[in-house]
Amino acid sequence: METYLIPILASIVAGFINVIAGGGTLITFPALVFAGLDPLSANITNTVALWLGPFTSALSYRKTLRENFPILKTFLPPSLLGALLGAFLLIYTPPETFKKAVPFLIGFATLLLAFSEPILKLITRLGNSSKLLPILLQFLTAIYGSYFGAGIGIMMASSIVLSGVSNMQLTIALKNFLGFVINLLGALIFLFSGKVAFNFVLVMMPAFMLGGYLGAVVAKRLNQKTVKAVIVAWGFLLSFVFFIKEFGLL
Repeated sequence: METYLIPILASIVAGFINVIAGGGTLITFPALVFAGLDPLSANITNTVALWLGPFTSALSYRKTLRENFPILKTFLPPSLLGALLGAFLLIYTPPETFKKAVPFLIGFATLLLAFSEPILKLITRLGNSSKLLPILLQFLTAIYGSYFGAGIGIMMASSIVLSGVSNMQLTIALKNFLGFVINLLGALIFLFSGKVAFNFVLVMMPAFMLGGYLGAVVAKRLNQKTVKAVIVAWGFLLSFVFFIKEFGLL
């Protein structure tokens, strides 16, 4: 029971903070490693367990998505292709190579979360500078999303804003749906990889949904900047710990 307790609690917290500030993977991924999974299996299991996360958010924007289907249709092909490539890259990455990449992946995701507001402001100033650039960025985001996943929200928001979308509600709707598509495709491929710990998936999925519900209930009462600062600090600490552990500096 103790083996499952930490991933269950981590999933509740991840679902909670995803609604408020994002960065839930920075909670659940190390929890699975702590529970005994190797980092590669932990990452794959995490994707399969939490793929439903963006779905509930996307459902609430279904009317907006229907009304803006031409924009959505533009971003779907690079999202699907990138998700496929990222998933297969992860499956065929040697576990030792992935372990060495983990500190840098966590650090990159944490930096994205830490500087999300200035990044979006910069992207907004750039405007619709090129029709190809947002598609390319979305393709690269989808690759990263299937490969590791943490921080893809800000990357997708950047590609959407670059395409000329200035309505933030539409940006959120597109980001959530595309995130769901990327996670779903990755999860479907990972199901047949032989590296999914289904015992953790079964307990984490409902816990994550519970956390998301609780987060939606109390989101307006919490200081989102404070929550975000705590997650960023946790992300940098994780990156440091994994770096020290993997490269044996202590």
